[in-house]
Amino acid sequence: MRKNLGVKPLLIPQPVMIIATYDENGKPNAMNAAWGGVCGSDEIMIELGSHKTTDNIANTKAFTVSIANSAKAVECDYVGLVSGKEVPDKLEKAGFTVTKSEFVNAPVINELPLCLECELKEVLPGNKYIGKIKNVSLCECGFSGDTPDITKIAPIVYDPLGHGYYKLGEKVGDAFKSGNALK
Repeated sequence: MRKNLGVKPLLIPQPVMIIATYDENGKPNAMNAAWGGVCGSDEIMIELGSHKTTDNIANTKAFTVSIANSAKAVECDYVGLVSGKEVPDKLEKAGFTVTKSEFVNAPVINELPLCLECELKEVLPGNKYIGKIKNVSLCECGFSGDTPDITKIAPIVYDPLGHGYYKLGEKVGDAFKSGNALK
């Protein structure tokens, strides 16, 4: 038997995304977001309310999306708890450093392994920001040899039911291959 929960954003798991931008003076800022994901081979959509980050995106037309990881879960939660309008140095307080993206006018957070570097494509009704992915960068710590390794990236996901962060578990199959057993 199933229990109806009503209309809720419960696509589980949800990535924990850290959206980073520059303000009009080139000062970096970041926030935590969970409502979004890729929506094609080269686009991402994120629903954002009114934030310092959205003001910055309006000015620069660019942002980066880093995937939060287990090693920096506390720091990633912190940048979502405090406003850049009230705590202008919150990245420094979180212990994050940045490097300017080579592809868009936005910062890459050095301590988070995986980063999507995006140019603003459009803002849809309901504060849905569509970004065109101009590059994906992965630090050397996210590789096993020459191959990107999700266990080295160690992403965390958000549980909207219990409001927790969880690290991903073990591999349970091979995409586009395991299902062949039922053919």
